[in-house]
Amino acid sequence: MSGRLVPLTKAELQAMLDHSPFIAFLGLTVTEADPANDQLTMTCAMRPEFERGAGTGQWHGGPLAAIIDTVGDYALIMTLRRGLPTINFRVDYLRPAIKTGLVITAKVRRAGKSVGVVDVDVFNDQKALLAVGRAAYSTLVN
Repeated sequence: MSGRLVPLTKAELQAMLDHSPFIAFLGLTVTEADPANDQLTMTCAMRPEFERGAGTGQWHGGPLAAIIDTVGDYALIMTLRRGLPTINFRVDYLRPAIKTGLVITAKVRRAGKSVGVVDVDVFNDQKALLAVGRAAYSTLVN
Protein backbone atom coordinates (compact mmCIF):
# COMPACT_ATOMS: atom_id res chain seq x y z
CA MET A 1 0.00 0.00 0.00
CA SER A 2 1.32 3.47 -0.93
CA GLY A 3 0.26 5.16 2.30
CA ARG A 4 -1.95 7.52 0.29
CA LEU A 5 -5.17 8.50 2.04
CA VAL A 6 -8.45 7.33 0.56
CA PRO A 7 -10.63 10.40 -0.13
CA LEU A 8 -13.85 10.82 1.81
CA THR A 9 -17.07 9.92 0.02
CA LYS A 10 -20.08 12.21 -0.48
CA ALA A 11 -21.84 10.45 2.40
CA GLU A 12 -18.83 10.79 4.73
CA LEU A 13 -18.45 14.48 3.89
CA GLN A 14 -22.17 15.07 4.45
CA ALA A 15 -21.99 13.34 7.84
CA MET A 16 -19.09 15.62 8.85
CA LEU A 17 -21.02 18.71 7.73
CA ASP A 18 -24.10 17.63 9.64
CA HIS A 19 -22.06 16.98 12.80
CA SER A 20 -21.25 20.69 13.24
CA PRO A 21 -24.19 22.69 14.66
CA PHE A 22 -23.27 25.85 12.73
CA ILE A 23 -22.58 24.11 9.44
CA ALA A 24 -25.75 22.02 9.82
CA PHE A 25 -27.65 25.31 10.29
CA LEU A 26 -26.29 26.49 6.93
CA GLY A 27 -27.95 23.46 5.34
CA LEU A 28 -25.22 22.56 2.88
CA THR A 29 -25.74 19.45 0.76
CA VAL A 30 -22.86 17.67 -0.98
CA THR A 31 -23.86 17.06 -4.60
CA GLU A 32 -20.53 16.05 -6.10
CA ALA A 33 -17.25 14.91 -4.57
CA ASP A 34 -14.57 14.56 -7.25
CA PRO A 35 -11.18 13.91 -5.61
CA ALA A 36 -9.59 13.02 -8.97
CA ASN A 37 -10.13 16.63 -10.07
CA ASP A 38 -9.76 18.13 -6.55
CA GLN A 39 -13.28 19.54 -6.84
CA LEU A 40 -16.28 19.58 -4.52
CA THR A 41 -19.79 20.89 -5.24
CA MET A 42 -22.53 21.66 -2.72
CA THR A 43 -25.92 23.33 -2.76
CA CYS A 44 -27.58 25.57 -0.21
CA ALA A 45 -31.20 26.71 -0.02
CA MET A 46 -32.26 30.23 0.98
CA ARG A 47 -33.85 30.56 4.39
CA PRO A 48 -35.25 33.64 6.14
CA GLU A 49 -32.31 33.79 8.58
CA PHE A 50 -29.97 34.46 5.62
CA GLU A 51 -31.88 37.50 4.35
CA ARG A 52 -30.25 40.92 4.19
CA GLY A 53 -33.64 42.51 4.91
CA ALA A 54 -36.75 40.70 6.13
CA GLY A 55 -38.94 39.55 3.27
CA THR A 56 -36.50 40.61 0.51
CA GLY A 57 -35.20 37.17 -0.41
CA GLN A 58 -31.74 38.77 -0.82
CA TRP A 59 -28.82 36.88 0.68
CA HIS A 60 -26.74 38.70 3.30
CA GLY A 61 -23.00 38.62 2.61
CA GLY A 62 -22.21 36.99 5.97
CA PRO A 63 -23.83 33.63 5.23
CA LEU A 64 -22.31 33.71 1.73
CA ALA A 65 -18.84 34.21 3.23
CA ALA A 66 -19.40 31.40 5.75
CA ILE A 67 -20.53 29.09 2.93
CA ILE A 68 -17.49 29.94 0.80
CA ASP A 69 -15.13 29.28 3.73
CA THR A 70 -16.86 26.00 4.60
CA VAL A 71 -17.04 24.56 1.08
CA GLY A 72 -13.41 25.54 0.46
CA ASP A 73 -12.34 23.84 3.67
CA TYR A 74 -14.23 20.66 2.82
CA ALA A 75 -12.63 20.47 -0.62
CA LEU A 76 -9.33 19.91 1.20
CA ILE A 77 -10.91 17.77 3.92
CA MET A 78 -12.14 15.44 1.16
CA THR A 79 -8.59 14.23 0.46
CA LEU A 80 -6.79 15.03 3.73
CA ARG A 81 -9.54 13.43 5.87
CA ARG A 82 -9.30 15.91 8.75
CA GLY A 83 -10.50 19.35 9.71
CA LEU A 84 -8.30 22.29 8.75
CA PRO A 85 -8.18 25.77 10.28
CA THR A 86 -8.68 28.75 7.98
CA ILE A 87 -5.65 31.03 7.65
CA ASN A 88 -7.30 33.65 5.48
CA PHE A 89 -10.01 34.04 2.90
CA ARG A 90 -11.47 36.72 0.69
CA VAL A 91 -14.72 37.13 -1.16
CA ASP A 92 -15.64 39.19 -4.20
CA TYR A 93 -19.41 39.71 -4.44
CA LEU A 94 -20.22 40.07 -8.14
CA ARG A 95 -24.01 40.40 -8.13
CA PRO A 96 -26.81 40.11 -5.58
CA ALA A 97 -28.21 36.69 -4.75
CA ILE A 98 -31.97 37.20 -4.67
CA LYS A 99 -34.69 34.57 -4.23
CA THR A 100 -32.40 31.73 -5.25
CA GLY A 101 -30.65 28.69 -3.94
CA LEU A 102 -26.90 28.43 -4.36
CA VAL A 103 -24.58 26.03 -6.14
CA ILE A 104 -21.07 26.25 -4.72
CA THR A 105 -18.03 24.70 -6.40
CA ALA A 106 -14.62 24.53 -4.76
CA LYS A 107 -11.42 23.70 -6.62
CA VAL A 108 -8.24 22.85 -4.71
CA ARG A 109 -5.35 24.78 -6.24
CA ARG A 110 -2.68 23.57 -3.80
CA ALA A 111 -2.60 21.04 -1.01
CA GLY A 112 0.91 21.62 0.33
CA LYS A 113 2.57 20.39 3.52
CA SER A 114 1.77 23.60 5.39
CA VAL A 115 -0.85 25.49 3.36
CA GLY A 116 -3.73 24.56 1.10
CA VAL A 117 -5.37 27.04 -1.29
CA VAL A 118 -8.88 26.67 -2.68
CA ASP A 119 -10.90 28.74 -5.18
CA VAL A 120 -14.67 28.82 -4.68
CA ASP A 121 -17.39 29.91 -7.14
CA VAL A 122 -20.97 30.62 -6.05
CA PHE A 123 -23.77 30.41 -8.63
CA ASN A 124 -27.51 31.04 -8.47
CA ASP A 125 -30.20 28.62 -9.71
CA GLN A 126 -29.85 30.09 -13.22
CA LYS A 127 -26.07 29.37 -13.20
CA ALA A 128 -25.09 33.06 -12.99
CA LEU A 129 -21.87 33.64 -11.07
CA LEU A 130 -22.68 35.56 -7.87
CA ALA A 131 -19.43 35.52 -5.89
CA VAL A 132 -15.92 34.16 -5.98
CA GLY A 133 -13.68 33.38 -3.06
CA ARG A 134 -10.15 32.20 -2.39
CA ALA A 135 -9.14 30.67 0.90
CA ALA A 136 -5.95 29.43 2.53
CA TYR A 137 -6.03 26.68 5.15
CA SER A 138 -3.34 25.26 7.42
CA THR A 139 -2.53 21.69 6.37
CA LEU A 140 0.11 21.15 9.06
CA VAL A 141 -0.29 17.98 11.07
CA ASN A 142 -0.23 18.67 14.81
